Amino acid sequence: MEEIISDELDLRLLDALQQDASRSNQDLALALQISPATCLRRIRRLREAGLIERQMAVLSADRLAATLGHGLTAVVELTLDHQGDEQARAFEARAVAEDAVQQCYRVSPGPDFVLIVRVADMPAYAALAQRLFNSDANVRNVKAFFSIHRAKFRPLEPLGLQTSLER
Repeated sequence: MEEIISDELDLRLLDALQQDASRSNQDLALALQISPATCLRRIRRLREAGLIERQMAVLSADRLAATLGHGLTAVVELTLDHQGDEQARAFEARAVAEDAVQQCYRVSPGPDFVLIVRVADMPAYAALAQRLFNSDANVRNVKAFFSIHRAKFRPLEPLGLQTSLER
């Protein structure tokens, strides 16, 4: 079986894409000191292997606030009454189907789930809570923490390379 990541160049390529996936193939190849054809072939292989799930734009919540309002971010801890695999999978399926749920983690010890939720305002959170938490008889305890300031948001996977500040 072929290894998914063949060498450090693959890791450097993944790191560059994590930093800015909008860079052209020519720019990436130049930065990594490889040919554009090699760069494109490696990206295609990494995508086909499932290491690159998708490419997306990270929007500025602060800049959108002038048009859409600031919105509300909540970190929600949730405990189920019955923690069997079937019950946990059923709740997880309902949670990930909600657009407002940005992240869903099954955790241990402590609560059974931690959710990162983003909604327009408190009435939207109340509606989400009614749909997802209050209407589920298996949800025992919900503890929500509302963000007042986001100091950092950096959805990068650690690849074992020196960070760009260390280079």
